[in-house]
This record gives sequence, structure tokens and C-alpha cells, in this order.
Amino acid sequence: MSALICGSFAFDTIMVFKDHFKNHILPDKVHMLNVSFYVPEMRREFGGCAGNIAYNLQLLGGSAVPMGAVGDDFAPYAKWMDHCGIDRTHVKVAEGTYTAQAFITTDLDDNQITAFHPGAMDAAHLNEISDADGITIGIVAPDGRQGMLEHAAQFADADIPFIFDPGQGLPMFEGEELKDFIDKATWVCVNDYESQMLQERTGLSPHEIAEQVDAMIVTRGGEGSHIYTDKNRIEIPAASVSHLHDPTGCGDAFRGGLLYGLMNRLDWETTGRIAALLGAIKIEQHGTQNHRFTLDEFRQRYKENFGTEID
Repeated sequence: MSALICGSFAFDTIMVFKDHFKNHILPDKVHMLNVSFYVPEMRREFGGCAGNIAYNLQLLGGSAVPMGAVGDDFAPYAKWMDHCGIDRTHVKVAEGTYTAQAFITTDLDDNQITAFHPGAMDAAHLNEISDADGITIGIVAPDGRQGMLEHAAQFADADIPFIFDPGQGLPMFEGEELKDFIDKATWVCVNDYESQMLQERTGLSPHEIAEQVDAMIVTRGGEGSHIYTDKNRIEIPAASVSHLHDPTGCGDAFRGGLLYGLMNRLDWETTGRIAALLGAIKIEQHGTQNHRFTLDEFRQRYKENFGTEID
């Protein structure tokens, strides 16, 4: 039983400016902006939705098969995936391109200036769902626009249940396209901001969306999450954290937990709590793929947080 995870791979280059942007950007000169920030602190992280979700599902012992397009510069990431034991059979190199990259500069007020280069991500549609064997469940996560459209249609044609997770790619689609995604999907997962945007573009409430799929999951950060089914709304509490380091990638960790619960046919209460705990563990570490645990440690922490054991 394997999960096909369609989405992006990316390098995240994170730089820290040991000052405040406001001290160096003159309001009356923004029409001719020309600034340079000295950033002595920098780190490069492996990221992208497909890579992050696969990493988290693999930590739980699930079989993750990520699918995405990358550039000629992917070798360090490939080495990392091999080290983690993550299948990269369906990670396709689009020659002559860079892997998608985000360059993020953060100041002492936690303001950020980000430049994002999609690179090979726009070639995601060159991968086809039929290329992968033994797939029992899937997810369409943020990726190139054409890739998301085609992969959703291919999952539906192959009768493979999948999660529609538009994420930051949601603004690329109009209301009718989003309705078509919902019609094809088995589950929908968004954060609370994306939920509001989805409602505005489709005219559908979470309950109305839930009537068309098996469930709609809405994450709400530190307030936990809501799982809407056709009958009710299940309240999932947030898991406790020892310290808040970096929220980047918490949503992907949560989705790895969802896939694990669905693959193991766990009830929604357990599935939601596994996903919540995975997100909490991620937020305690910088970067999106630097957290680790054993399954025994995860089970113990689950019991400490929720007072029950994972079945």
C-alpha cells in the first residue's frame, strides 16, 4: 500500500538580516528602490510539498512515493532522499532548468522578503499517474498549474482516492476549476485562510463541500483543526509543543499524518490527532525535514497529549 504524493520539490535558502528592514527602506524612495542587505547567517533547506509530505509519511512508517519535476541542480536533494530511504523513481529531471527555489530574507522583526523561482515545477505535468504502480491513495499538493489539473484528472480516471490540497496554488484557479477539483477528489484539505478563499471562489461552505467528498479538513494553527463530514464537524485539538521554532512545513507534516491515518483506515479522531502531533513535532525544529523520532517516541507523545493510545 503506497501513497503517490504529487507536488513540488524546492530548495529554501533562508538568510537572516541582523537589523530591521524599516531602517534601510526610505518610504519616499520606494519608487526607485535599490537596497542591499548584509546577511552573515544563511542556511539551505530541502523543501517543497511533495518532499516534505513524503518525509513525514516515511517517518511514520508509511510507504511514500513522491512525484514531481526537478532541475539539473537536484543532486544534493537526491542524496538526502536516498539517505532517508524515500523513493525517487518518479522524480523527473527537466533538463536545462533549476529546481524550484525560494530565497527568503528575514529581519529582526520577523518580516520577510521572499523571491520564488518555480523552475522545473512548471514541468510537473510531464509526470503521469499511470507511471506509478501499486498506488492505493494519492494527494494533489501545490505544484505547477497544469500538473495539478492533469494529476487530479488522472487520479479520478484511475479510480484512485486522493486528497486535493491546493495550498499556495489556490489563487491559480477560478471557481469552476476548483469545483471540478472538489468533484474529482475524495478529500479536501486546506488551512483556515485557504478555506475562506475556497468558499469565496466556489460559493460553497465547508459543509457543502463535505457533502461532495468524504471529508473536508481545515487546519487552524494553534487552535487545532476541523474535520467536516456529511454528518458533522469533528473538533481536533492542537498538540502541545515544547518550543516554537519554525512553522514552515507544519501543514505538510499534518498532511503526512492524514495520509498515514487514511492508509491504515483509522477513524477521523485518531487520524486528526496523529496529523496534529506531527505538525507540533515539526514546529519544534528549523527547516521542514530536520525533525526525527522513533515510532515508540511518537506513540508515547500521542498518549501524553491525548490520553489514549494509537490503535
